[in-house]
Amino acid sequence: MPFVPLLRLSRPSKAKALFAGPGGPGYWCCMALVLALPLATGRIPGSSQLLALLAEPGPLALKASAPFRSPAEETAIAPVPVVAGEGPYRITPERRALLNTIRFAEGTWNGGSHKGYQMLFGGGQFANLARHPELTVHLGYQSAAAGAYQFLPDTWHEASKHLRLRDFRPASQDQAALYLVEKRGALARFDRQGLSHEVIALLSPEWASLPTPAGASYYGQPVKGVEELKRFFSEDLARQRGRTV
Repeated sequence: MPFVPLLRLSRPSKAKALFAGPGGPGYWCCMALVLALPLATGRIPGSSQLLALLAEPGPLALKASAPFRSPAEETAIAPVPVVAGEGPYRITPERRALLNTIRFAEGTWNGGSHKGYQMLFGGGQFANLARHPELTVHLGYQSAAAGAYQFLPDTWHEASKHLRLRDFRPASQDQAALYLVEKRGALARFDRQGLSHEVIALLSPEWASLPTPAGASYYGQPVKGVEELKRFFSEDLARQRGRTV
């Protein structure tokens, strides 16, 4: 094509003046060249690219050499993955064992499977981890709790807003759970004492499956016993520490 050599001018400074934006002496010449570009590239430039090409100063040859993208490619936003352990709360072996113990109590442990992060109240599953599912399940009484830590929608919205979480993936759920532990005044105590009776009591208003000092649920639901929870915690902590050796 004869226009390609014309674009590759040997003196860029003159090309910059010639092919300036709208109002410049070579504006209509630029228009003709832009219309010819699809013949050389095999792709039709988007409207935003045409405007940028004509409005920005500089040699047209440099702009013409860049590949064009479709409008869909221009507007697409790549998803930002959440890496395990990412967030303000560091996941130590001890904290991981605490999180797993809460899952064990809430019935989402499932042998450590990540399917627990996709569990609805009652044991059903949901697929989309982009957000809290907000699905109300009716089993004796109704609940929209979901995820490994059985977040209610309002609880999740509070935690995710505070932590600026972008999705409902496992790493985000872990961070939100630790936020709730800290909110109940139990995180610092746990870091000092481990899973003590006091820590369990502090967390019992947050998770109905954890017993109060009286041994009952804060909300009148079935609970795990303190000794059963402490035994699970000790065994899981040994597993977590073994993985870090």
